[in-house]
Amino acid sequence: MIGLVQRVSQAAVAVEGEQIAHIGKGMLVLLGVEREDGQPQIDKLAKKISQYRMFSDDAGKMNLNVQQIEGKVLVVSQFTLVADTQKGNRPGFSRGATPAHGEQCYYDFIAALKNLGVPVETGRFGADMQVSLVNDGPVTFQFQI
Repeated sequence: MIGLVQRVSQAAVAVEGEQIAHIGKGMLVLLGVEREDGQPQIDKLAKKISQYRMFSDDAGKMNLNVQQIEGKVLVVSQFTLVADTQKGNRPGFSRGATPAHGEQCYYDFIAALKNLGVPVETGRFGADMQVSLVNDGPVTFQFQI
């Protein structure tokens, strides 16, 4: 499971020209699900993201997590994160989850974050989405669980 996490001052998702989700200060999580991912990976990534200190305290140090700043997390599925780009000029997706498994893991990940008390907004699994964001910093981290 791969989570590309960006600290944002705002982020939004639109589908077919209609905005379906928007957050202010918080995290945009682009989530890639691999074939072998399951509940252990979901729980580990959700816990890591909920507790990750990537927001500045009063001294300007990255000491606060998303809940401490009263932020939100916008979760967007992105299967291209699991692409094999090592050979040739076209990505390979053999490591990726099937659509059904990816969707289940996506929703289980969202539920795991919510169970940890994190306010969550979401994209739409499998949709052609337009994601807009203002990356604060810029600050971006990649987690591979």
